[in-house]
Amino acid sequence: MHTDLPRLLAALPPEALPPGRLVTPEVGGPPAYWLSDAPAEAYRWTQLRRNHPETGLWPLLLTGLRSDEDRPWVVGEVSPTRRSAPERHDPAELLAQWWHDGVTDEDEDDAELGEATAPFGRRWPGLAAPGEPQEPPGDSADGLVDFLAHEPEFFGEARLGLVAATRSADTLAVVGWSGSANHICNAGQLSAVLRSWEQRYGAQVVAVGFDTLHLSVAAPPTTTEHAVRVAAEHHAFCPDNVHQGSGSLAAYAEEIRGSNSWSFWWD
Repeated sequence: MHTDLPRLLAALPPEALPPGRLVTPEVGGPPAYWLSDAPAEAYRWTQLRRNHPETGLWPLLLTGLRSDEDRPWVVGEVSPTRRSAPERHDPAELLAQWWHDGVTDEDEDDAELGEATAPFGRRWPGLAAPGEPQEPPGDSADGLVDFLAHEPEFFGEARLGLVAATRSADTLAVVGWSGSANHICNAGQLSAVLRSWEQRYGAQVVAVGFDTLHLSVAAPPTTTEHAVRVAAEHHAFCPDNVHQGSGSLAAYAEEIRGSNSWSFWWD
């Protein structure tokens, strides 16, 4: 992962960025990301995404907490030093552990909770197979950003962020995002799983909120059986998507089957 954010920003032509500033974490240390002063424009996000291989800077749409929009991005409520490197973690092992941590014997005896994890119960089904690409990952990312940037009532008003990362999956680890702390405290572990989804489904990190995450997906599952296996991974990664959302893996699988975007929210 890149660490020299000011140098990479200085290499950009002056017209590449709108007015903005480097943000230093509240806990101290070097700047973790660059943040625009004004709301993000979709076309500029796309330009920056296309230039990422040359610049080493990945763009993000960044939104704040609805009750306090300065959190976390304006005030730097992140902890880059309190995470591990994604390459230190095996995503299959992480997902299996999170699944087992979240599904107990008592859950299986509870009819409602048992339905939420059927047909697997306590048995972790393992990683799902890769998807079949429907379009290039970059095109999928650009399409989702265009939608989110024009739906402030649904998504919130987003600023443009830039993170020095070699791939979109690493951005959460680089900035030390803590939005999933009620379930997963280490952003490096999140990024390890996102790397796996990037490889298997063409997933790209495009937008991050206080406790929300939005991914574009170029190769989503298109059959019910495949979608249920992917849904199990999502349940392990973010149980609230099922328990406080669709209510069961089967219902959630239908929501993500063929969808070119995945969204996560941690309570």
